[in-house]
Amino acid sequence: MAFFFIQFLNGLNYAMVLFLISSGLSLVFGVLGVLNFAHGSLYMLGAYSAFTFLQYFQNLSMGFWLALLLSVLSVGIIGGIIEIVFLRPVYRRPHAYQLLLTYGLILILDDLVKMTWGTDYKVVLKPQVLSGSVKIFGDAYPAYDLFIIFLGPLVALGLWVLVYKTKLGMFIRAASLDREITDALGINVPALFTLVFILGSCLAALGGALVGPIRTVSPGMGINIIIDAFVVVIVGGLGNLQGAFLGSLIIGQLESFGILIIPRFNIAFIFILTAIILITRPQGLVGKARI
Repeated sequence: MAFFFIQFLNGLNYAMVLFLISSGLSLVFGVLGVLNFAHGSLYMLGAYSAFTFLQYFQNLSMGFWLALLLSVLSVGIIGGIIEIVFLRPVYRRPHAYQLLLTYGLILILDDLVKMTWGTDYKVVLKPQVLSGSVKIFGDAYPAYDLFIIFLGPLVALGLWVLVYKTKLGMFIRAASLDREITDALGINVPALFTLVFILGSCLAALGGALVGPIRTVSPGMGINIIIDAFVVVIVGGLGNLQGAFLGSLIIGQLESFGILIIPRFNIAFIFILTAIILITRPQGLVGKARI
C-alpha cells in the first residue's frame, strides 16, 4: 500500500509540473488562438535561467527563491518580446504560419541555449529548507517534491482568481470570446495579448525553474515536456484552464502507474488516451467551456 501511495505522489508531482506548463499553453491558446510550439523552449529557458542566477546567489539563504523569481521575470520579458516581434504580425494569418513560426523559434532558442550554456548537463541545487525528506508510511519522500505537489493547486487557485474574480480577468475572458468587440469597447487588445503571453511564459519558466533540482537541465528538454503538455490540453480541452488541471492529473497518474504495467510501452499509454479522446470527444473532457 505504501509503494502505491508513493507512486501516486510521484504522479501528482509530475502532474503539477505539467499543469504549470500546460496552463500557460492553454491560456495563450484560449486568448490569442495560437498553438505555441515554442512554449517548451520557454520552459527550458526557465531552467537554465534558474541555474545561472543561482550561481550568483547560492551563498544567500534566500538564493534559490531569488533565482526562481528572476528566472520567471526574465523569461516573461523574453516572452513579451517574442509576442510583439514575431507573433503579432501573424495573428490573422492561417494557423499553419503560426505553427511554422513557433517551430522555428524552437530551433533558434535551442541553438542559443547551446551557444550560451553549452551541451553539458546542468544541475540546480535544492533550497536548503527543502533538501530533506518526510516520512510517509515509513518511507522517506523528498520534501521538495511535496512542495511542488502543494504549489500546483495554489497556482491553479491563483489563476482562477485572476481570470474570474478580477477586472483584468474579465478583459481576458472578453478578448478570448470576441477580440473585435473587446477592442471596440476601448480595451487595448494588443497590450492585453502581450500581457497574456507574458503570463503564459512566466508559467512555463516557473515549471522549468522548479524542475531543475529534480531533473537534469539540458538542451532540448523542452521538446519532451511540450509533447506531454499538448496531450494535457487535448485531453482536458484546448483553451480551458480547468481542463488543463484535470488533464495534468490524468496524464501524471498514467505516466506513474503505466510504467508499472508495461514498462517498455509506458509512453504509448498517453497517446492511446489522446487517440480515444480525439475520436470520442474531440473538444476534450471539459467540453467547450472557455477559460
